[in-house]
Amino acid sequence: MNKAITDGLVLMPLPFSAGLSQWSREDGTPGSAPYAGQPNAALVPADQDFAGCLELQKLDVTQKLRYMGETPIEPGLYRQVTVRIKAVSGNLPSVRIAGWAGRANGTNVVVPSTAPAVALTSYGEVVTLRAIIGSGNRTGVDLVWGTEPVFGHFGIDLTGANGGVVRIDDIVIEDVTDVFHRNMLDTVDVRDYGAVGDGVTNDTAAFLATDAAANGRTVLVSAGSYYLASNVTLNANVRFEGTVVMPAAARLACTRNFNLDTYTAAFGTELEGFRRGLQVLFYFSDHVTFDLSGRKVDLTGPIDVAALCGLTSFTERRVLTNGQLTALTGTAWNTDTVTSVATYTTSNPTQLTAVANVANVPVGARITGTGVGREVYVAAKNVGAGTLTLSQPLWGAAGTRTFTFSRYKYLLDFSGFAQLNRFEITDLELNCGGKASGLMLAQVGLTFRVADCVINAPKDRGITSIGSGCQGLIVDQCQFLSNEQAVPAQDRTTIALNANANDCKIRDNRIVRFATFAILGGTGNMLIGNHFFQGDDQPAGIRQAGLVMTQTNNRTLFSGNYVDNCFLEWSNEHDPSPDFSNELSFGGLTITGNIFMASGVAPSFRWLVVTPRGPGHFINGLSVTGNTFRCINGSIDRVEKVDTTQASLDFSRFRNVVFSANTFNAVNQLTISPVTIEHAQVTPATTWVVDGAAFLPFEGWARNVQAITAEGSITTVSNVVRYDMPYAQVEQGASKGQVNLKWPADVKGKVQVTLRCDTPV
Repeated sequence: MNKAITDGLVLMPLPFSAGLSQWSREDGTPGSAPYAGQPNAALVPADQDFAGCLELQKLDVTQKLRYMGETPIEPGLYRQVTVRIKAVSGNLPSVRIAGWAGRANGTNVVVPSTAPAVALTSYGEVVTLRAIIGSGNRTGVDLVWGTEPVFGHFGIDLTGANGGVVRIDDIVIEDVTDVFHRNMLDTVDVRDYGAVGDGVTNDTAAFLATDAAANGRTVLVSAGSYYLASNVTLNANVRFEGTVVMPAAARLACTRNFNLDTYTAAFGTELEGFRRGLQVLFYFSDHVTFDLSGRKVDLTGPIDVAALCGLTSFTERRVLTNGQLTALTGTAWNTDTVTSVATYTTSNPTQLTAVANVANVPVGARITGTGVGREVYVAAKNVGAGTLTLSQPLWGAAGTRTFTFSRYKYLLDFSGFAQLNRFEITDLELNCGGKASGLMLAQVGLTFRVADCVINAPKDRGITSIGSGCQGLIVDQCQFLSNEQAVPAQDRTTIALNANANDCKIRDNRIVRFATFAILGGTGNMLIGNHFFQGDDQPAGIRQAGLVMTQTNNRTLFSGNYVDNCFLEWSNEHDPSPDFSNELSFGGLTITGNIFMASGVAPSFRWLVVTPRGPGHFINGLSVTGNTFRCINGSIDRVEKVDTTQASLDFSRFRNVVFSANTFNAVNQLTISPVTIEHAQVTPATTWVVDGAAFLPFEGWARNVQAITAEGSITTVSNVVRYDMPYAQVEQGASKGQVNLKWPADVKGKVQVTLRCDTPV
């Protein structure tokens, strides 16, 4: 930058030959005394060293020489005054460059006005003096004037003994701001340190040298294509005008500009910038978050994160945030399908052996076939042994049979990690567009977190776990938007998420028209504040499960959710020996404070379905309290049932089953236990039959009588009051849902009888 060129600023003083009336013997201000007509000043038209010059005899203590023209001064600009002088005769003086600083109104600004003096030591020797004047206190600036002056009068002072005669060449004033560019603009260019930028020459050393020299300034990667053959870490701020090219395994770590904007500029496209930034996220500790800068990144195929970063295990917290990933149309998203014969034994419940064509079965493939529960995946394979490791056991597939393996494709695929802990994805939209699935988790891991995200139109799955990488999974405040919203509910196939391990926290999510919201194969889960709806516009529509729990004793809290046109299914379909055999049976489930709604469904619809895959199971620990059940555009028979397709429940072993304080609208039969039944006996009898079968959960047995309270007097046929108490016979009638009250005589009256379907202790 040189404003004498760019802005036309006039800096150079007039030559002495233009007249000494332009040169002052005072400060150079208007009205100050000029040298014109002075006996001690004369123009010399020709000098062997200077051509035209001024000859001046020193008569004053400080003999001043100032140009009376105003030299512009601006903040950030730097002026250099150059003077060439020689002694001719008489006493030898000292000389210094000097100036006077002025404001716009012409008043003086008190600033340093003289540079160091130089003594003239011989006659005829040309001495050159230079001084730089500018606003900033920088190395090399002789007169620091700050920002207040707007012009200056420049020249020299002669000091020392009087009487000497000197000759002075025309004074030069020039703009030298470019001397300070490197510091003023706060950048260091990689080309200044040897970078070539031809896309072929290895510029790694030049980048590292530039970064080392930055010292607080910004590294500028100026225009060009720079080949970096190995890892480069830039500790300074960096700005890319050019781009870089690196081998796939080499990493560029921009530690002060770790965001997608920087990496897009560095690598030329948002996709490659995203890949490179995600790669580096796993390799330095200065940053735990890779910010997509609110940008949309178009993906042409799945991102295999483990392969991208070259790791199989990572246990430190990392966060990917703030942007959108979008699947572009292409064959890379096509599902890979393999059919193979394999053998399954219940003694080795998570392995298939003797797998034909095992090499072609991809890890992460979903397994389907007879006796295979929902959401069972290939977690690992051993080609040499011909085996596949399964994410869950198979409930009814013992023997040798044919299985189908379907490998869905995901925007972000973490399945290459043998272990991945504490990875988080926040404020990100996974825009699958019906072309791809969303996320596949690592084989093993802790507390993978997805928060404040949108998983939009996944082709097959939103979030998939193929192993225990879902241990402690956290899914908070996300939206799952199905790609099958116009499809009848019974024909949908997409699933929002599944988990195999324990302790999932799934909270405050909104899930729209999937086949199923969640299939949970672990225990210790908390589902709080979610709204999932799976309805359609079909008359008497068929509904699918919204939440499937595949462990019998699942220790799960389901609270404050809005369950809309779908149901909760409780199954043991991931049990290799599904018949009850002294293990913990169905229990540990709390359903409280939820809203259950359905519209336009068949009367057979139910909101809670228990599906035992083998006989002998029972319920030990179920609390359904404080919920609202409402049906519109029709009514349903009741809210719960046992799916007896494979087996029923053993009602004789129910324990700690509570259905209470619920609200029922357009539900023909209420479900209550303990239930208090008012029985009015009009005809005197010794046996009163109290029928609670319709009220008891799952149409279970009347196993316990908690209380019998007479309402009014109990009387004989002659209206004689009796004060006897009856005893109760439970599990009466064909359905065992009745209780017999046995009196010592024929009596009539009214009682309140509290029945339970279980043994409470």
